[in-house]
Amino acid sequence: MRRMETLVTAKFHLAGIIPVAGQDLDFNMPWHDALMPIAQNYLAVERAVVECAYAGCETIWVVCHDDMQPLIRHRLGDWVSDPAWEYRHMDTFPSESRKQIPIFYVPIRVRDKDKRDCLSWSVLYGALTAYKTAHMISKWVSPTKYYAVFPYGMYQPWIVREHRLDISNKNGFFLTHNGESVINGKYLSFTFTGEDFKRFRDNLREKATGKWKTGGPGVKTETLPMEDRYTARFFKLEDVFGIAEIKEKDKKLEVPWYFNLDNWEEYCYYISSEERNEVKRPSKRILHYHEFSPIGGDNDDD
Repeated sequence: MRRMETLVTAKFHLAGIIPVAGQDLDFNMPWHDALMPIAQNYLAVERAVVECAYAGCETIWVVCHDDMQPLIRHRLGDWVSDPAWEYRHMDTFPSESRKQIPIFYVPIRVRDKDKRDCLSWSVLYGALTAYKTAHMISKWVSPTKYYAVFPYGMYQPWIVREHRLDISNKNGFFLTHNGESVINGKYLSFTFTGEDFKRFRDNLREKATGKWKTGGPGVKTETLPMEDRYTARFFKLEDVFGIAEIKEKDKKLEVPWYFNLDNWEEYCYYISSEERNEVKRPSKRILHYHEFSPIGGDNDDD
């Protein structure tokens, strides 16, 4: 019940999207690649969830396959605390001021598995699921904006906290490093709207199937020859999000340091770096396993 209350009472619904389902990397561990440790008792997917919390997301949607969902949920639980509402010691009842951000787990459809479930598609499918789920409750709680966070980009998640107002407005927001962003294939967070979603979706469909409409609604569909089509399963971020435009009004935030964690060599480089010593697991008041009480059960958040 509290999950729905949190969703319904949000005036500006910023939905955090964390793509986990995608092409396999070269780690070859018994666990999923998104569960690689980035510090003591701190996993890559957990860092992505913490960033969503610092960014001010009202809901978080983790897109993963059914077989990996139980272990990921065992680490993340049902909700994470909003850091901006923690440590308010001057409140009359500090414990009642805490804000819970619900985490939803989105399974990839069977027809998409191992066909087009790249990270880019996981972002789009997570946004679509978030919209449909919220819209079934009420059109007034449908996501206003989406904030995509990738587990394989390493930087401090708390740097976005001071920019929550820039993230939750009508303009775009892009993290950059050395002037590069998700447009260049970097695992750096960015926001997009429903209109942007349609553009990204059409771009993916065009490159994957070679079919697109010309001239507006009701006009014939053009088709590319087979040799010019691509397999969406292996699309890179720039293949889909490369068409994004950073406008003059959009906000760009340069991260002081960034590591790519999508291969073993880069992962070892990060582990041996001085920056890794700065990375610590957040306090239990922010990141800790919690479960929502079932409807009709005891109201115990822990």
